[in-house]
Amino acid sequence: MGKPTIGGTRYKEVKNAMLAALSTQEWKGGEVIPSEKRLAERFGVSIGTLRKAIDELVAENILVRHQGLGTFVAQHQRDRHFFRFFRVVRQDGDKTYPTVSLVSFKKGKATREIAAMLGIEPNARIFMFVNRLALHGATVMIDNIAVPEARFPGLTEAALRERPSTLYNFYQDAFHINVVGTEERLRVAVASEVESDLLDVPRNTPLLEIRRVAYSYHQMPVEVRISHVNTAHYEYVGPSASHEEPL
Repeated sequence: MGKPTIGGTRYKEVKNAMLAALSTQEWKGGEVIPSEKRLAERFGVSIGTLRKAIDELVAENILVRHQGLGTFVAQHQRDRHFFRFFRVVRQDGDKTYPTVSLVSFKKGKATREIAAMLGIEPNARIFMFVNRLALHGATVMIDNIAVPEARFPGLTEAALRERPSTLYNFYQDAFHINVVGTEERLRVAVASEVESDLLDVPRNTPLLEIRRVAYSYHQMPVEVRISHVNTAHYEYVGPSASHEEPL
């Protein structure tokens, strides 16, 4: 790892080295990482420096400490952390798990806009699919999703349709891609003919548009998701007020 850096940033080097190990699947989701002693020896740092690096990874929900068992690589599960990345709730505050159905799936080429968001070349091959999300028995949200074929080799419509868990859990289990963060931008849109049909609203009805880029380790973009939400009875709750974990 070299000599200590000026300004107490040595732990950042350790953190980056651990992220590199996670990126190469040395430690997979749900697995325990080596002991602090072994890792400190591996990276040539003190236990205190190592713990500082681990503390940041825990704070970022990349690692999880389990008392008496060790530190584990976080994995996406349908539990109390679900709402970290799913932030649409009924206006009375009630939160529920959506029922998700696959509307369409196809292969295509990335537009300049999508390519820039995914960090790939324009016209690179991508998978595009549309999900319909129902809350309390009514369709509330339509997700248009694009992922790079290079990072999701062999993705099929059948695999998406038959996945047994959340989408990000599926990414992790099937492709070893762990979504650890997102960036979202909100704007007002109006229902197109397709959205009008899927959401059962008149055409040109105002909708909330959520443009999301999902990131894996080292801020690697792995998914672009453009969602349209019928806000007649639902609203978006920002990350500071939401719970934890993805759809």
